[in-house]
Amino acid sequence: MDLKLVSRTLILAVAGGSFALTAFAQWQWIDKDGRKVYSDRSPPADILEKNILKRPRGAQVTAAPVASDAPAAAPAGTASAAAKGNAGAPKLSGKDAQLEAKKKQAEDEEATKKKAEDEKVAKAKADNCELAKKGQASMKSGVRILTTNAKGEREVLDDSAKAAETKRLQAVIDSDCK
Repeated sequence: MDLKLVSRTLILAVAGGSFALTAFAQWQWIDKDGRKVYSDRSPPADILEKNILKRPRGAQVTAAPVASDAPAAAPAGTASAAAKGNAGAPKLSGKDAQLEAKKKQAEDEEATKKKAEDEKVAKAKADNCELAKKGQASMKSGVRILTTNAKGEREVLDDSAKAAETKRLQAVIDSDCK
């Protein structure tokens, strides 16, 4: 492919993508965190008038807080029309109930998984503790302990090997038997 053709296609795709973002967003404002917000709904009442960057054609100016302390100079008919238009609008709390429910459900699932994992670890530690105690009892009993080496041959543990194994088993008991 020709490099110029590819670059033109890329430019058109980027331009089309940004158009798609703003095509349905009729309102544009800067929120209290300083981020640009695009929406098909009017901004919340706590957004200052100076922070509203774009509004749909024919949208009335709402009685949003003004940046200065001076009273807003607006025709009397506009203020009453804005009050009527805002009276029927739903109050936005800033929280999405479905999103909050999904977050709660995800947190509950995560807590359940963590609890199951903790129980699994606790069971493994209890099993290790029991096996270590049995092994240490065998070491202290004075019976001959046989092991199998790498070649598959049976060997009798000598005193130094018994001491090392007893020390290892005691470390397991100290860590897992709590």
